[in-house]
Amino acid sequence: MNESQSNSEVAADLPKANVKKSGRYFSIVWTVPVIAAILAAYLVYGHLQQSGPKITISFKDGSGLRTGQTPIKYRGVQIGEVIAVELSQDHQAVLVKARLQRSAASIAREGAVFWIVRPEVGIGNITGLGTVITGPEVDVLPGTGKAQSEFVGLENAPVALEEKGLKIVLITGRLGSLRPGSPVYYRGVEVGTIQQCDLSPNAATVAVQALIKQRYAKLVRQGSKFWNVSGADVSLSLFRGLEVNMESLRSLAAGGVAFATPDDPKDQPAKDGLTFPLYDKPAKEWLEWAPNIPPVPVKQAHEKDLKQNLVKPPARQTNNMQERRRSED
Repeated sequence: MNESQSNSEVAADLPKANVKKSGRYFSIVWTVPVIAAILAAYLVYGHLQQSGPKITISFKDGSGLRTGQTPIKYRGVQIGEVIAVELSQDHQAVLVKARLQRSAASIAREGAVFWIVRPEVGIGNITGLGTVITGPEVDVLPGTGKAQSEFVGLENAPVALEEKGLKIVLITGRLGSLRPGSPVYYRGVEVGTIQQCDLSPNAATVAVQALIKQRYAKLVRQGSKFWNVSGADVSLSLFRGLEVNMESLRSLAAGGVAFATPDDPKDQPAKDGLTFPLYDKPAKEWLEWAPNIPPVPVKQAHEKDLKQNLVKPPARQTNNMQERRRSED
């Protein structure tokens, strides 16, 4: 017997392994990736179901805005998110691209107003403290016109933009300590606010735009007198001693305006845009005026506000972005 025959006999005596064919059985190794892929597809589908329109907002300064982190909010509720921040081609503006939720798609209409909320500490008011930790956020007031995807953002938060009321203009030779947000008083009660302060067209005077709240609008008549109550009026006399008169601590710090209305039944109510001179001090007789003009009840004034549409966009919000796009094309 040769060596080859011996090896074959030994190999024949060895036990044979039973090999079973796996067929088309799915290995457990692929179970985890498949489940992960299904979950990812579900999340992507849910995100697409909630996604609304994509919009672009132009700001002069985009500091603090972060892609995927900065929220778009309306009345404190997040309705979208910033998805990109980039410079315009002329490097004169920051283009903030955002995606709104589908439920908030109707907000992106002509007349919508966007602004960046940052922490601000000033005389008389403190705003945006909630963004110290979370970072800036973009707030919005919805528009009422046609659907739109490009907007020009405001540099500052609008003052009483959503509140209805009587809008008047006060003309003065010197602004003093009046600022946007300064109060307007009637008999010591805050009935309005200063919205904007700017030079008149001829630059000889200052035009102060004020808003009187809806329920107090009837108090302003064509014969009403307005005066500046910023700071304190200090007088010293022999018999009375030192007298300090001021409207409120807030007006002492942030400025303010007061007004009085004569008791004249023929005096007509003021209309939007009416101009009044703003005096440095009131005449003695103005302080004695006491017309019987009851304000509108709070509930009734609130119902009027709900029936009215939102205010029109400010005049400074123009079609600059559209013109920029045309030039780029």
